[in-house]
Amino acid sequence: MRTPRPAPNVVLLILALVGLTAWLGLESVSVAANRIVPGTGYRVVEVIGGGALLVTTLPWLALAGLAWRPSRTRFIVALVIVVLMLSALPAWLALSAAMLVEGGQARLGIAAGLWVVFFLLLLAMIELRTRLALSRLVGWALLLPPVAIVGLGVARWLSALALWQEYRSRSDQFLGALGEHLLLVGAAVGASLVLGVGLALAMRRWPGLQRVGFGVLNFLQTIPSIALFGLLLAPLAWLSAQVGWLAALGVSGIGWAPALLALVGYSLLPMVRNTFVALEAVDPGVIDAARGMGMSRSQVFRQVRLPLALPVILEGIRITTVQAIGLTAVAALIGAGGLGTFIFQGLGQAAMDLVLLGALPILVLALLVDALLGALTDILRPGVAE
Repeated sequence: MRTPRPAPNVVLLILALVGLTAWLGLESVSVAANRIVPGTGYRVVEVIGGGALLVTTLPWLALAGLAWRPSRTRFIVALVIVVLMLSALPAWLALSAAMLVEGGQARLGIAAGLWVVFFLLLLAMIELRTRLALSRLVGWALLLPPVAIVGLGVARWLSALALWQEYRSRSDQFLGALGEHLLLVGAAVGASLVLGVGLALAMRRWPGLQRVGFGVLNFLQTIPSIALFGLLLAPLAWLSAQVGWLAALGVSGIGWAPALLALVGYSLLPMVRNTFVALEAVDPGVIDAARGMGMSRSQVFRQVRLPLALPVILEGIRITTVQAIGLTAVAALIGAGGLGTFIFQGLGQAAMDLVLLGALPILVLALLVDALLGALTDILRPGVAE
């Protein structure tokens, strides 16, 4: 009896075909004579010519072929191809810079086509990791080769890259903004963790607080961040004028104080919800067994209920931290500093590379937090499939 032919992996097949179309049809890089003038876009064929272009299409065609008749072995080969293609993107930028950039002021920009290709390759990696049932930690480890190549080659090969030039001219400001961003996120997550755990415990002790508490927290989530900053401006300015020690701490209608309060307000719902659900979901039989062993109420909580609830609580911390990293960028509008400063400066100057100087580190921070806390959750929850 003939083995039935496996159905094509439609997701990977579409990603490969769309990626090939973007690689061939969209502008891959742009070159500008200086920071002020707009750049001229170049497609791949305009950089390396038609003959070499055919070679660069082979990995995409290989991905499509592997997706057409999938198997575990083919998925492994496809994953290796995707990692190699991601690793080759910095080399492509270096080649483009060598062939197109002339003069000390010229700048190489990353055009839409390369961003689309990068995004599609990441989606393909996620699809293949899921199909191969690889752990989240292994999935993130697959990004190490591309990251290592970027780290080793950016100063040597990519000195003409506009994003790198923006960083070099603002390196001190960048490090200061990064520190402000991390400090604000850390303070917000730390405060929301303490308040969130306290609120969740109070809701468990007094069930009548659940409806009121979750109602207020859900309401806070519906307020746009800019509007919440505006609502906090007048009360904090009044408090600063009336209370001397608050003014001495730097509390005012703008700056870190309204940003911190707003971030804590947005962070409380996922923190409280995950903590409450985690503590409630512990098997009652386990609690009864612990009490039967003679444990006190506090011992049951510390040694049984809390350790069993910890993975879900960590999920709440992960969600809260990733959300806070993104929302902190908006706080730059009210003078709180952080990486969002570069984003809004770039938007005001129509300098997209300056926007990316602020946006890309925020993206990287969010991905790192998601990877580390997600991996820690998986370690504390062994045997549970993702």
